[in-house]
Amino acid sequence: MEENRKVILVGTAHVSRKSIEEVEGVIESEKPSAVAVELDLKRYMALKGEQQEINLVDVIRRGNVFLFLFQLFLSRFQRKIGEETGVRPGEEMLRAIEKAEEIGADVLLIDRDLSITMKRLWNGLGFFDKIKLFYYFIRGIFEEEDIEVDDLLEKDILDMMVDEFRKISPKTAKILVDERDAYMAYNLLNASLRYQKVVAVVGAGHKEGIEGFMRNPESIPDMRQLLEVKKGRFSLLKIAGFIITVTVLLIFTLTLFYLGTSEFISAFLAWFLINGIPSAILAALAGGHIFSVLTAFFVAWLTSLSPLLAAGWFSGIVEFMVRKPTQSDFEEMLGAETFRDLFRNRAFRILFVAGMTNIGSMIGTFYGVWYLSAKYGVNIKEIVFQALQSLLRL
Repeated sequence: MEENRKVILVGTAHVSRKSIEEVEGVIESEKPSAVAVELDLKRYMALKGEQQEINLVDVIRRGNVFLFLFQLFLSRFQRKIGEETGVRPGEEMLRAIEKAEEIGADVLLIDRDLSITMKRLWNGLGFFDKIKLFYYFIRGIFEEEDIEVDDLLEKDILDMMVDEFRKISPKTAKILVDERDAYMAYNLLNASLRYQKVVAVVGAGHKEGIEGFMRNPESIPDMRQLLEVKKGRFSLLKIAGFIITVTVLLIFTLTLFYLGTSEFISAFLAWFLINGIPSAILAALAGGHIFSVLTAFFVAWLTSLSPLLAAGWFSGIVEFMVRKPTQSDFEEMLGAETFRDLFRNRAFRILFVAGMTNIGSMIGTFYGVWYLSAKYGVNIKEIVFQALQSLLRL
């Protein structure tokens, strides 16, 4: 890699004491004018001990509950690995930053913003992929899986995550690794034009990919494409939501006109209970306050009729209002080691109640549509068919 001799890549295992020593040794011996690290601004601030505010109401309103829980799951996975090896994930990055400050070198943050990576990953997953992801998330919370320390010392932590996520969707490798390799290579190429010598500290799983992009800069995608977070106006889930809304409203309307008021009331009560009961049960299982559970019960029928609303928004916000978390709750949530700790945490419980309510509402919606179609659809078809026959005779 002659044309990029000014950039020295150091691949680390992220949780290896040996990697920390290697990082320190390379920076001390090379005396670079800049040290680049596989971090974005938010992770850099977190490593430096600066806490970030979390607006749970905003997370719920934006419909990012499962995305937030997903990030929490990743954070917990990293901490678990750190406990096994005795090295805090990211410690080699912190030492690289400290060594850079000691020798007077600039610190460069070359990784893509984590929130962009997570949103691109989330948007790239299909509906059933997300269901699988939630299953792995729940299983990971309740199960204590043994981690082989020897494997961790030889393998990048991100590689381990990607291996797990490959079970869910092949797209994860592209977004979590390939795109970030290209993004970091682009930043390092720019840095090589401004600095005499750059030492770059990256995960071992990224080193080969970054080197490949730096050897062939023309293969690096447009940066605007790598930073784009598409807000899809239409998705299969939204289309399904509109179809469900139209179907249920049509059944209600035809039931009222052709089967009478009593049957209409019966159909509405069935829809109300079928949606409300599973939403309330799952909100209660999530540890929700009685007001949150009742909210889930009473709003589920309505939110199921709108693809733009979610029952979890309402139960989660009520949970937030009646059990308002403190700053220490947020800090403890991010540092929780067991599910019991998470479950007792007021901040996590708000998100858990919102998420579980949404799952209950989804179950109720699909069962409700089947029930109404099975019970009232046949009668409506027969009556409409008879009415059309009568009109044709006229």
